[in-house]
Amino acid sequence: MEVPAEGESIQIHSYKHNGRIHRVWQETTVLKGTRNIVIGGNERTLVTESDGRTWLTREPSIVYFHAEHWFNIICMLREDGVYYYCNISSPFVYSNEVLKYIDYDLDVKVFPDMSYTLLDEDEFEEHKRQMGYPDVIDQILYRNVDKLIGWIQQRKGPFAPDFIEVWTNRYQFHKRYRIRE
Repeated sequence: MEVPAEGESIQIHSYKHNGRIHRVWQETTVLKGTRNIVIGGNERTLVTESDGRTWLTREPSIVYFHAEHWFNIICMLREDGVYYYCNISSPFVYSNEVLKYIDYDLDVKVFPDMSYTLLDEDEFEEHKRQMGYPDVIDQILYRNVDKLIGWIQQRKGPFAPDFIEVWTNRYQFHKRYRIRE
């Protein structure tokens, strides 16, 4: 299995269960790449939606992907604190400088005080019917919602107190290094 190298610039591709592209992040700097974990950083990166619309991300973000968990986490660094947007998704795969995953609609938004809310259950139910998610997927996804909420409550992984500082510093280092090249 390919592993992205630290400092490498990769794209992130989000798909839907039916195999169609959902969203593409043009550029993310790899801060850590192993068989199981990819941590990246990006800021003002171009995002292309499935309908061709584009937009730029507004704030610096640290992204966290795991090859064994059915969620990924975007840590958005805003003036009033860190907000987390957690996608319930397939584990990632990485190939040819592209990190790929399937987005399953359910999202958990986490606020700086670590309160959280589950989003898009109606969209999940609609897509589940439209795309015929099997029952086993439904069970896996809700089990991973529970696991993610456990991580939030236990301040584990990207929710740990020092996670943002460590990876933001690493991202700033790579930004400075890239500017000098």
